[in-house]
Amino acid sequence: MRSVTGASRQSRPDRPAGRSTIMMFASVGERFVVHGRTVGSPERHGTVVEVRGEDGGPPFVVRWDDGHEGLFFPSYDSLVELRPSRESAGV
Repeated sequence: MRSVTGASRQSRPDRPAGRSTIMMFASVGERFVVHGRTVGSPERHGTVVEVRGEDGGPPFVVRWDDGHEGLFFPSYDSLVELRPSRESAGV
């Protein structure tokens, strides 16, 4: 899995000096895992169906395992699984 901590850091002119933004990259078919933000909150799992950002960056259109699709901007609690989903692998 790739995590936000393994993503690239980019400086942004709209941020104070010394602060950087962490960018996460994904491809169609890769899966996101989003950890619950509070104790007892379940993880969410979903498959990237479209990458709308430049060079594989956010935002992503994700089909979540509960059936809904939405535009997703990953944060510190997100991971990208490096293996393709079962659906896209034809399993």
